[in-house]
Amino acid sequence: MKNFADMMKQAQGLQKQMQEAQESLAALEAEGIAGGGLVRVQMTGKGYMRKVQIDPKMFSEDDREVLEDLITAAVNDAKAKLEEASAEKMKEMTAGLPLPPGMKLPF
Repeated sequence: MKNFADMMKQAQGLQKQMQEAQESLAALEAEGIAGGGLVRVQMTGKGYMRKVQIDPKMFSEDDREVLEDLITAAVNDAKAKLEEASAEKMKEMTAGLPLPPGMKLPF
């Protein structure tokens, strides 16, 4: 029964670490850039866009489609950066855990 009690303590510790990791990931922010800086977006770790900056040069009717594409590219750039930071954070959190090969957290 001692092994079971130890397992439960480890599980509780892991649960606390996972909660802390989720809170830490939610606090992350990333900036996505497109068009050489013509469009910039800031996103939170939960994937919500906080801010959009558009260079005034982009405000002509002829550039509308280009602007739409750049906003999409900037949002995707920020999302990719958040995913990368999230993966790195999870890697740090699980570095000392004895997980079976191929098992990923969170479940």
